[in-house]
Amino acid sequence: MSPSTTPIAFRLQPENNKRLVALCGEYDENLKQIEEYFEISVSHRGHLFCLSGSDKNVNDAEKVLRALYDSTNNQLEIPSEMVHLALSQVPRDSVKVDSNTDEVSIRIRKTTIRGRNQHQRDYLLGIKSHVLSFGVGPAGTGKTYLAVACAVEALSDSKVERIVLVRPAVEAGERLGFLPGDIGQKVDPYLRPLYDALYEMLGFERVGRLLERGVIELAPLAFMRGRTLNEAFVILDEAQNTTADQMKMFLTRIGYGSKVVVTGDTSQADLPRGTVSGLSHAVHLLKGTDDIGVTKFSAGDVVRHRLVQRIVEAYEKGPDLARHSE
Repeated sequence: MSPSTTPIAFRLQPENNKRLVALCGEYDENLKQIEEYFEISVSHRGHLFCLSGSDKNVNDAEKVLRALYDSTNNQLEIPSEMVHLALSQVPRDSVKVDSNTDEVSIRIRKTTIRGRNQHQRDYLLGIKSHVLSFGVGPAGTGKTYLAVACAVEALSDSKVERIVLVRPAVEAGERLGFLPGDIGQKVDPYLRPLYDALYEMLGFERVGRLLERGVIELAPLAFMRGRTLNEAFVILDEAQNTTADQMKMFLTRIGYGSKVVVTGDTSQADLPRGTVSGLSHAVHLLKGTDDIGVTKFSAGDVVRHRLVQRIVEAYEKGPDLARHSE
């Protein structure tokens, strides 16, 4: 039985030609993106829109169009990334685009970073309001980037004296063998995503100076044993590649005046077969504990290219590799 296909028409208010141009995008690119996503037809004469397609899809598309048009009240440009973010929130009950309600913002130099969807806003709020926060979910959801942003802001506001960025030195399904150089050069490849976020927020030269002074420290997880980190903002990235014992060791490094964020994707653990991920174990064990926040992201929260979201969804829905190879 084919789905019902009743066209709907609606008018966007208040009528404003500049806002309408922003909504449609250059050469109607935003409308084409919505048509492709929902597999519908979008036509309009001025502010009067007509949508044709399955009832569910045209109703969802109307929500997206209205939300995007509302956002033009604050900004007269809607890039394709913003359209993608609005689309990614469907089929949630309500679609919000760049909402200022209960917004948590991160101010770094002349830049303000905001959560681009509800889970990101919850994540930022959790980091600010808890000593220990977990961000769990697929690649592209902003877990690491937002954690680094919070760390940079805390350092700039003198809430902490240093930033410590930690990753387990586990290879992603590869055998890289011996890596030449000193310990910093050996660890660099594993910490590159953290470097990238720092360079974007602080600039290459300033990051270099802070690294030289030890204000920013990058370290492999194995080097954390025996330390106590006071007045520090500590981020453990790729935490799915820790064992339960390693995670316990790391979490017991928390000192006075410190804040800790643990991020990872439990579906991408590179641990030996049969080894329990320390991230999964810790989230289950510590859930509901005071001063610990947990934010779980999904494929719908991916804020990279829309193809990344589709790839994540495909892998989540796809058959298990072991079964597929039989």
